[in-house]
This record gives sequence, structure tokens and C-alpha cells, in this order.
Amino acid sequence: MNFYIQELINLYLQHTDIKYAEWSKNYLRNQFDFLGIRTPIRRSLTKQFLKDQGLPPKDKLKDVILILWDLPEREYQKAALDILEKTKKQLGPDDMPWLGNLIINKSWWDTVDVLSPHVMGYMFSTYPKLIPQYSEQWIDDENIWLQRAAILYQLYYKDETDEERLFRYILKRANSDEFFVQKAIGWVLREYAKTRPVNVKSFVSQHQLKPLSKREALKHLS
Repeated sequence: MNFYIQELINLYLQHTDIKYAEWSKNYLRNQFDFLGIRTPIRRSLTKQFLKDQGLPPKDKLKDVILILWDLPEREYQKAALDILEKTKKQLGPDDMPWLGNLIINKSWWDTVDVLSPHVMGYMFSTYPKLIPQYSEQWIDDENIWLQRAAILYQLYYKDETDEERLFRYILKRANSDEFFVQKAIGWVLREYAKTRPVNVKSFVSQHQLKPLSKREALKHLS
């Protein structure tokens, strides 16, 4: 897989933009380095790369993702997420420990908000027996990104949403002073309101939520 990773690196290095890299670094509060590849270009490059090189086989998938995750520039974590999105049906319960570690390694909204609804959402829907071991533990963890992941994994479940669990998780963190937790609560309620508007309005009216969470939850409800 060293050749595989190096080919992607070589491709990305041909499209660096120093000015945009600096802007991107500032945008994410100087937490990560960047190559400066704009998202539409990066996605196009990754698509072409996967067309030429193929997806990594299951027995190499973990290694590829972790190598990309360890590289300093943020674009490589985004590439890892693109690959995970295309290979998630290959994943099984034994993959959850290292997948979960991605949430708390190089954490920020731009990775967690892909991992939570798209990867973890798929895993918990496909293997519901994982929920007690993972999301039920995450919502009680002190790490705000695990809390956010627990709240957001049902983001696109629509009619399949476990409403009891969703509302219970929200109430556990309703008093959080963390912006990213408050925002997650508002976001998931706003999305669920597209499916169950009456239930969301009733929930918000009956419980004390932070102003940001409440405002976001009711954003598109009259």
C-alpha cells in the first residue's frame, strides 16, 4: 500500500495552493496544515485516483485509512473519508475500535460531521448491537466529539430514527456549554423536524435547551 498512498500524495502535490492553504489553516483555527486544494478539485482528483488505482482491498483498508489520517495535511484526512464512504459496506463490527478512534484523533467538525452520520450511522443501522458498546458510551464521555458523534449519527435516519434514544441523548447534553454540542443538538432536531415536525416542536417546548440549540431546532418550523 506504500505505492498506493504515494501515488495519491504525488497527485495532490501537483495541485497545491499556498495562499488557499493559509486561508484554510486560519479557517480551522490553525489546528491543521493544508496543501491548499479546494474541495471540488480535491474530490475530482480523488475520484480520478480511485478510478485509476481502485479502492483498497478489505485487508488493506484499515492501513490505508490510518496512514492517510496520520499525514499532516488535512486534505489527506478528507481523502480517507472519501474512501471510507465508498468502502463502508466492507466494514464489520471488528472495525469499530479503529473507526471510533478516528473521531478523537485530529478531531474537528469537518471530520466528525462526516464520520458520525455517514460512517457511524451506517454501522449502527447495519449492526444495532454495536450501539450499547459505542454510542451509549460516547454520549456519557467527557470528549465533546464523541458526544457530538452520538447525537449526530441518526442525522439522516428520517423514519428510522430511534426517537427515544435521540431525545434521551439530547437531554443528557442539553446543558452543555460547548458550542459544537449545542450546535449538534440544534442540527439533528432541525433535520428530524423534516420527518416529525410536531414531535420536535413538542420536545423543544417541553424541555430547556440552550438558546443556540433551540434556535437551530426551530429554524424552519413556523
